[in-house]
Amino acid sequence: MKFALLLAVALCAGCSATAGSSSADDRRWINQCLRDNRDARVPQSVVRSYCSCMNDRMSSNETRSITQWERANPRAREACERRSGWT
Repeated sequence: MKFALLLAVALCAGCSATAGSSSADDRRWINQCLRDNRDARVPQSVVRSYCSCMNDRMSSNETRSITQWERANPRAREACERRSGWT
């Protein structure tokens, strides 16, 4: 129970930090990432946190989708998986 509460607080903190500062372009990439991971067997809030984390790590000049970029950047993917609670 304590872990679940801490995880929920961490996820909410991560979401609020990115939600207010994201541009329309960021939201478009994050929404595409959410669609790409719609069959993931984790809560939607975890996927959203993961996608936001990955988007934050990408350059604003990046033209690849988050899904494409994560394949070329496994360390960033692993860090965002841990941060979001995916793993």
